[in-house]
Amino acid sequence: MAASPYQQLEQEFRRLHAFRGAASLLRWDAAVMMPRGSASVRGEQLAALESECHVLLTSPKVSRLIERAQASAGQLEDWQLANLREMRRERDRAIATPVSLVTRLARATSIAEVRWLEAKQEANFALFAPHLEEVVALTRDKAQVLSQALGLEPYDALIDGFSPGFLSAEIDQLFRAVSTRLPGLIRDAIELQSGRPPLSIAGKVSGSKQRSLAIEVMRALGFPFDRGRLDESDHPFTEGVSGDVRVTTRFVPQEPFTGLMGVLHETGQALYDLGLPEAWRDQPVGSDRGMALEESQSLLLEMFVGRSRPFLAYLRPLLERHYGVAGAEWEIENLYRTLVHVRRGAIRVDADELTYPVHIMLRFELEKHILDGTLPVRDLPGAWSDGLEARLGLRPANDAEGCLQDVHWALGNFGYFPSYALGGFIAAQLYEAMRSELHDLDAEIAAGRFGGLIGWLRENVHSVGASLSSQELIKNATGRTLTAAPWLRYAEAKYLEDRG
Repeated sequence: MAASPYQQLEQEFRRLHAFRGAASLLRWDAAVMMPRGSASVRGEQLAALESECHVLLTSPKVSRLIERAQASAGQLEDWQLANLREMRRERDRAIATPVSLVTRLARATSIAEVRWLEAKQEANFALFAPHLEEVVALTRDKAQVLSQALGLEPYDALIDGFSPGFLSAEIDQLFRAVSTRLPGLIRDAIELQSGRPPLSIAGKVSGSKQRSLAIEVMRALGFPFDRGRLDESDHPFTEGVSGDVRVTTRFVPQEPFTGLMGVLHETGQALYDLGLPEAWRDQPVGSDRGMALEESQSLLLEMFVGRSRPFLAYLRPLLERHYGVAGAEWEIENLYRTLVHVRRGAIRVDADELTYPVHIMLRFELEKHILDGTLPVRDLPGAWSDGLEARLGLRPANDAEGCLQDVHWALGNFGYFPSYALGGFIAAQLYEAMRSELHDLDAEIAAGRFGGLIGWLRENVHSVGASLSSQELIKNATGRTLTAAPWLRYAEAKYLEDRG
């Protein structure tokens, strides 16, 4: 029997999934293994794969099959209908973007990533500026064509590519709700913590010891090393596909928790990818539901679980065994106070939970101005420093601590940063709902048993894939659509607990 139009579509998107998986591993290799001088070669390879993906999505054949499958939608099951919807969504975004623009962006961002790293190492934005200007110009073109095709504002069209279903107006509303309370919360937390500062954790812990601890924790959380691996990179990230997930982190000998917290963060995303519905792993509906949901899984493990007393009760004997440490500074309460220490700092990836949203709100404002042309790229360092000073009362020491600290804009990922804050808000709402259902959660975590935690996420988030919209997924899991209230409740309870 001949394959139906819908079945033929699945075959086409299976090929697309394979192309994207290959591109993902090439990006991983570029950050972990590739010689720096090979950037132009890698750029051509990625451009070729991106072009193939674009040609497939925009082919008359795929459009014809989508229309025919839609005509017989009554014969499709719910997951197939959701898959058809996601196929159409991908097709519509691709067909709006000329292949020449896709190719030029792939080449420009591949080179810009390498130049960004060189500029960061020398703390010299001028080395990167012309490459960022090219990426920005191409990204503006992309935003404009997507805007016209999707009926969205240009910036919203970019956000939709990372976190479908969220618009800048909704993000502004969430940010306003948090901004009203956040400055006072940061001030009060710092004042309270100053009365009971943690004991300093001095000395160095080798990268090999940190790695061995990280691997044991990843195994306990359920990360399958027969389908994934842990490596090191300048900027922690997760790449790959559901059957081959690559996690990286950054081990710092003088900071024995930086690498571990990075591992927890990336393992949250990796477990999401690995927990996506197996039957749909090579189809759009079997994908994650966007970067805001991805980030929620990362922050839930790193911040909500990893920086909690129950988790530290599990971790304390592991620290003694892997690091060979002892003493009052390594006791649970001191470790907890160390890991929840609030301070105003210039580096986003080193920020605590309370100041982290401030960094995201700054980037959110800056990238909107860069894209609409009101902030020239050459003026970015000054605008960044001014914005950080206005929000946190400090200025970066140099460009490496300022506008060069993140790689996202070099990759053309404008509209990505809001997902970090959205992820925190989603994590809080999921965590609140989870705790109301799993009454022994703290005891399970303290004992190093994470099956209940990960199982709840598997059922309510991972296994859903992209079958629901972001807000539908959140509402099904928690009983309501996303608000900032759970995050504010969580933050106040955690960081003002010593207040009389």
